[in-house]
Amino acid sequence: MQSNIIKAHLALFASHVIYAANHFIAKGIMPEKINPNALVVFRVIGAGLLFWGIKYFIRERVAGKDLFKLALCGLFGASMNQLSFFHGLNLTSPVDTSIIMTSAPTVVFILSIFFLKEKVTGAKLLGLSIGALGAISLIWYGQVADDNSSFLGNLFIFINVLFYSLYQVLVKPLMRTYHFITIISWVFLFGLIFLVPIGLKDVIYNTNYGAFDTSTSLAIAYIIVCTTFLTFLFNIYGLRQVSPAVAGSYSYVQPAVSFIIVLILSYVFHNEIYNKDIDPVKIISCFLVIIGVYLISRQPKTG
Repeated sequence: MQSNIIKAHLALFASHVIYAANHFIAKGIMPEKINPNALVVFRVIGAGLLFWGIKYFIRERVAGKDLFKLALCGLFGASMNQLSFFHGLNLTSPVDTSIIMTSAPTVVFILSIFFLKEKVTGAKLLGLSIGALGAISLIWYGQVADDNSSFLGNLFIFINVLFYSLYQVLVKPLMRTYHFITIISWVFLFGLIFLVPIGLKDVIYNTNYGAFDTSTSLAIAYIIVCTTFLTFLFNIYGLRQVSPAVAGSYSYVQPAVSFIIVLILSYVFHNEIYNKDIDPVKIISCFLVIIGVYLISRQPKTG
């Protein structure tokens, strides 16, 4: 139905607006009030409880042979990727973060060549080259930029993209066997198991709970409920109505929304932190990544 298609597009658009806003909201509470390790633990526990709450109504057992695969998905899709993301965001600019995150379809394509035997065409190879040039240029630019950019931070964000893209490739075969809520519930459970040895000390001893106020609690709630729980449901709903290529194209929304947020913060609220966060290098890098993703995601004409 046409109404379902419209709802799918709205859901996909909303999910990427939420992602873009998350870059600024999460950065606003790190590291003064909470460090990245503790924030990831809160996120995985909170979202995991929400997913398992839904899972209670889905009576589906997981075969023992698939538990190891789910554990790998938890390692790459709910622990290592999130640790690298929040450590990167803690160091670098939300604008850089949103641009590098847009390169995810390019990384998924590369991994799919090796693991899923994805067919390589001339257009996709060109897109891969252009997108890689944009992402690498932005990461390198973090060394010389005099704004909020950071080479190490940008590198962490790209490592997050690598981990999450690997998760997407690993989870794809499981999606054919199990309900998506079953999969994500187990992914978050295994993710928490991997996170406890890394982040528990920070949760107990290295979090400034005395500095928590209403805005801090709302920011953490936003990260758990909106950025993790709702966006996952929105993306799944969108993918059921439109093709993966169309869904992937919505990743372009993130840098656009980030640019708008920076302009509002800089020129309306006179926030000096983000005054220099948009420059020609970032804009060019963004366009290169978008062009690359477009060429990779474009479906060949038939007939």
